[in-house]
Amino acid sequence: MASRVLQRIASALCLALTACRAPAPPPNTLTFLIESSPNNLDLRQGTDAQSERIGDLIYDPLVRKDAHFNLQPWLAASWQQPNPLTWIFHLRPNVRFHDNHPLSSADVAWSIRSMSNGTLISPKAGAFASITAIDTPDPLTLILHTRTPDPSLLFNLSDGLFGVVESGANRSEGLHPIGTGPFRFVSQVQDKDVILDRNPTYWAGPASPTLQHLIFEVVPDTITAALEMKKGSADVESNLLTMDMVHALRNQPNLRTTAGPGARVDYLNINTQDPALRDPRVRQAIAFAIDKPALIASIWRGQAQPADTLLPPGHWAAAPSASLAHYPHSTARAIQLLDAAGLHPDHNGIRLRLTMKTSTDETTRLEAQAMQAELRDAGIDLTLRSTEFGTFYADITKGAFQLYLLRWIGSNEDPDIFHYAYATSMFPPRGANRGRYSNPHLDTLLQSASAATDQPTRRNDYIQIQQILSQDLPSIPLWYPNNIVIHTTRLTHVISDPGGSFDFLRTAVLQ
Repeated sequence: MASRVLQRIASALCLALTACRAPAPPPNTLTFLIESSPNNLDLRQGTDAQSERIGDLIYDPLVRKDAHFNLQPWLAASWQQPNPLTWIFHLRPNVRFHDNHPLSSADVAWSIRSMSNGTLISPKAGAFASITAIDTPDPLTLILHTRTPDPSLLFNLSDGLFGVVESGANRSEGLHPIGTGPFRFVSQVQDKDVILDRNPTYWAGPASPTLQHLIFEVVPDTITAALEMKKGSADVESNLLTMDMVHALRNQPNLRTTAGPGARVDYLNINTQDPALRDPRVRQAIAFAIDKPALIASIWRGQAQPADTLLPPGHWAAAPSASLAHYPHSTARAIQLLDAAGLHPDHNGIRLRLTMKTSTDETTRLEAQAMQAELRDAGIDLTLRSTEFGTFYADITKGAFQLYLLRWIGSNEDPDIFHYAYATSMFPPRGANRGRYSNPHLDTLLQSASAATDQPTRRNDYIQIQQILSQDLPSIPLWYPNNIVIHTTRLTHVISDPGGSFDFLRTAVLQ
């Protein structure tokens, strides 16, 4: 497949010989390729990846996630919880918005209130539903009162999810965003580009002076994006190209690849209410039939790590691998479990017939086809149905599936993902327990984890939760694709971020 990609790139170049050498790029200007326009750069409203990643360069959150997804001070220099229902934040002094307006607690209070007081309609409002009152006793102190203990509140105030706007900012904020971040908004043209300029007075220290201007160019076609990178008419892309394209460009003298562990997790979800899948032994058999290392080697070209839980590698709440049930590839073990579940082969060797739904994403379809062959070896006949994402997503939220492939991006960086995805109270439309999994003991542990305010207690609860899930297998964690950034040699000091953010632009240097 890599050779076909190379041939297509070569053919396209031959048809455009005059474009084989890009003109010299403007000085101090970086061109960053993205696959789609941000829906809304205002982080109160934008939920797509482009909105959150570019918006995070314009706005600052109260706290930022570190390498282990612990939350560290940012606009909030410190905070306390005098009781489980009260959060007190102390803001940094001398922080200013891009229009020179000084940051105050009133701005932070408005940023939260405006998502629920009718100023704008925000899909993120639910993340702050526990807040009953907000006090601003002085310009640098913010007090949040909650109805119930809410340990995930701090996560919802972190980078990519939350950005402080000026008091009074309304629903049109995303058209001309004004934040306190390292880059200032200049312009946006839908389906063309977003332009930002460096903020020379950024409170945390300005970005490199070599990065005066950022152009986020929208290129939805991956072949075109690969060509632009090959020619040097663009400087950087992040997780835009397929693995075959990454492989095809690996030896280009003007390009470098920076890769590191990713936080996103791909998973196979199972309808536990389906008669054919209610028995955990059947779900375990499916897990044994899937050859994760082979799929990672072939489809991901080694650029992914096997997953045993939804939480990213190195997460503070992740259970030790040795404490979880494991399912190394074994067709024989899968067959044993199916036999034990009373599923014996018919005259064609078929023990069970299932249907897997996917979107039309090409990599996902390749994964599904490989799993189809692997499950067939164990006597499971798997039918594949791929539809455009809207139809696919509507089906899975309605429970109209037996198996499906999807991924968690961002949400799995907070351990509350287990409540959202597996609590009995989180059947759609309230949550994402689409497989209708129900376990009273798990529900009790989830309630305990949500009520605890100290991290060691929460970690102990979450370890037990992951151990139960690894046995019951309402879903099968598959792998963590690496975060891959391809950039030209004129861009240096690029550091891969597990969450796939564009945070490296704060410290990158343009030659």
